[in-house]
Amino acid sequence: MNVLPRPATFSAAHVTGALPGPRSAELLARQERDESNARTYPRHLPIAIAEGAGAFVRDVDDNVFIDFLSGAGVLTLGHSHPELTEVVAGQAGTLTHGLDLPTPAKDAFMTAQLSMLPQGLANRMKIHFCGPAGANAVDAAIKLCKTATGRGDIVSFQGGFHGSSAAGMALSGLVEQKAPVANGLPGVHFFPYSYCSRCPVGLRPETCSTNCVQFFENSLKDPLGGIPRPAAVIMEMIQGEGGVVRATQEFVRTVRRVTRELDIPLIVDEIQTGGGRTGTWFAFEQFGIEPDVIIASKALSGFGLPVAVIIYDKKLDRWLPGAHTGTFRGNQLAFAAGAAAVEIIQRDNVLDNVRRRGTQIGLLLEPLAGNPWVREVRGWGLMWGIELADPVTGRPAGDLARAVQRRALELGLMLECGGRDDCVVRLLPPLIITEEITDAACKLLLAALVEETAVAKQGSITAGIPGDAPR
Repeated sequence: MNVLPRPATFSAAHVTGALPGPRSAELLARQERDESNARTYPRHLPIAIAEGAGAFVRDVDDNVFIDFLSGAGVLTLGHSHPELTEVVAGQAGTLTHGLDLPTPAKDAFMTAQLSMLPQGLANRMKIHFCGPAGANAVDAAIKLCKTATGRGDIVSFQGGFHGSSAAGMALSGLVEQKAPVANGLPGVHFFPYSYCSRCPVGLRPETCSTNCVQFFENSLKDPLGGIPRPAAVIMEMIQGEGGVVRATQEFVRTVRRVTRELDIPLIVDEIQTGGGRTGTWFAFEQFGIEPDVIIASKALSGFGLPVAVIIYDKKLDRWLPGAHTGTFRGNQLAFAAGAAAVEIIQRDNVLDNVRRRGTQIGLLLEPLAGNPWVREVRGWGLMWGIELADPVTGRPAGDLARAVQRRALELGLMLECGGRDDCVVRLLPPLIITEEITDAACKLLLAALVEETAVAKQGSITAGIPGDAPR
């Protein structure tokens, strides 16, 4: 297939004709024939991508889209950042793979990552390099804590997602994913998460004293609670795949207090929130806690190159040599890009931009407050979710969210869905997104939402249900 000439710049979304276009349809058909049924994104984003630059991608049919998916959050500095492209090309001509041997690129990467930790935390932390994916880091964190404590049980939280490996699935709340796979990791216990708009214990925020975390504390401290003292507690500060659900301050701080009192290592999964996504380098900084183990992966290279780490308290380092290895833990290209990405983020005040653009998105999405199909709009930094629900029953409106995603794509905006029944339309733009592109993207999103909720309302009226009934 001939490659279309590269445009000088991308400045706006531009879609002509139906999606997929003919060239994309050809590649999608071959993919369906030759690739695993487990593929996901092409099922809801039916395009074949030719190239990307900054916050834009172009498909093989010459349609241009604003990318508010960013490779599921890995492209923090956007597609093909020119400085990172130069760094990676230079490193490729020097050294690409180094196992766990020390190299200048790896040393610079570790120094950069530790420098981004809150003051006082870096001096007591170590870094372990895992396999290339976040799920590999989850496995490593669990293995580390079991080794260090000599205990075997793990506590996780409903709604959480920690990957598709055997251990990651066992620790995740997504029943659909793990139901077909028998004999999962034993000893995993789930507790309610502070998802206040859909309270797991049926209470209301104005009258609840965070009962969900009180249940967690009482269960672990109760001699008849049924759960042996676990090897670790793993949690996300903001559940990404769970629908962009942020824990309350009291919930997080109580979990930290209880785990300290019981000498249980606290693992914070920052795979999706790390690297500045929420406006601080790690989301846990916004809760005033210090975890024992930090899991990071997606954003570490800033360029989409795979690398995963756990950053953990030195007191847990009870591993023997060779206790946890991985052939691709020495990705020098990712190390070089990651160290350069930290320099760029600091130099260009990217975290300030994340916070400003987050405020901008919140203001631009305010009109959704009057839409009866919108249950809640929530976001922190550049991680946003719009939860859609039936205005009469309150049930998650997953079909509507997918319709909004499809219509947005037709208008020139790439989005993702998540949460219960995929009812949350999700925004994960690159951290370098500009004010102008943010404004354009939100206008496309609002147009898609208005169109598709109007269709949903008409369907409710047809069915004899008042579509504008109060929530």
